[in-house]
Amino acid sequence: MVPAASATGQVSRGARWRRWARNRPWLGSCIAAVLAWAATQWSGDGGGSGGLLTAALAFSAFTVLVSLGQMLVISVGPGNADLSIPSTIALSGAAAMIVMNGDNAMLVPGLLAATVVGMAVGVFNFGLIRLLRIPPIIATLAASLIVMSVAINVGRGLKVKPPPLFSDLMAMRVVGVPLVALVALAVTLAVALMLERTVLGRSIAAVGQNRRAALLAGLRVERTRFLAYVICAALAGLTGALIAGFSGGNSLDQGQEYLLMTIAVVVIGGTAVAGGRPSVPGIWGAAMFMFLLVALLNAVGAGPGLRTLLTGVIIIAVIVLASSRAER
Repeated sequence: MVPAASATGQVSRGARWRRWARNRPWLGSCIAAVLAWAATQWSGDGGGSGGLLTAALAFSAFTVLVSLGQMLVISVGPGNADLSIPSTIALSGAAAMIVMNGDNAMLVPGLLAATVVGMAVGVFNFGLIRLLRIPPIIATLAASLIVMSVAINVGRGLKVKPPPLFSDLMAMRVVGVPLVALVALAVTLAVALMLERTVLGRSIAAVGQNRRAALLAGLRVERTRFLAYVICAALAGLTGALIAGFSGGNSLDQGQEYLLMTIAVVVIGGTAVAGGRPSVPGIWGAAMFMFLLVALLNAVGAGPGLRTLLTGVIIIAVIVLASSRAER
C-alpha cells in the first residue's frame, strides 16, 4: 500500500503541475511545435535541422506579425475578428512598392505608407462596426471586398519590384537568424509590454473579460476596441510591405493564406476565444507549429486539401478543449 503522506504528496504535485500549466496556455503550442519539428526530421525530408528552423523562423515571422493584431481584436470580446487582413496585406504591399518605386532612398517612406494604409483600413472597419452597427465579422468581411477592389485599381495587376536594399535586408541573417524574424520578435516584445504595462493593454483584458463591468469601472470600451482594430490593420499593412520585399514584389494574392492562418494561430496559441486572455508567447509557438505541420505534410506527400482539413480539425479540437477547461 502507498502511505497516505506519499499519496497526498503525489496529488499535491499533480495539482501544482496542472495549475502551473493552466497559467501558461502557450505551453501546448510550443510543445506541439517541437513535436512537429521532430516528426519532420524523422521523416527524413527536413532539409537539415538548421535549415528547417531557419526557414520556419523566416516564414513564421509574417504569420506572427499579423496574428498579434488578430489576437488583440479577438481579445476585446466574443464576436470580434478581423477578416479583412488578406485584403489589407494586398493593398499595403501594392502601396509600399509604388511609393518605393525601386528606389533605396524611399524604403522608409514606403514602409510608413504601408502602415498608414493599414491604419486607414482599421479605421474604416471600426466605422462600419460602430457607426452602422454591423457585426464585426460581417463588417470586416464586407470591408475586405472593398479593400481588395481598391488594391486591384491601385496595383492594376502589375508587380512592382522592391528596391535592391529592401530585398537584401529581407534575405539578411544576423548570427544565423533571419532579420525579418528579429523584426517580428521586436514587435512581439512591444505588444507584450503594451498588454502588461499600459492602460490600453489592461483595458483590452478587462473589456474582453466583462464588457459591462469595464463600462461600470469607467473604461472607454469603444476606444479600446477601436485601437485594437487599428493596431491589427497596421500590423497587417506592415506585413504586406515585408512580404512584397521578401517575395520580389507585390501581388494580389500574397495575403490569401493569412485569413484562416491567423485565427488558427491565435486559437492554438492559447488566446481565449471568448476574449480577455491574450497569449503572446503562444503566437510564436503556434506559428512555428503551423509551418512545421505543413512541412511535415509536404514531406509525406499530403496535398493542400488535407492541410486545410487538418487545420480546421485542430482549431475545433483546441476550442473544445478550451471550453471544457473553462467549464471546469
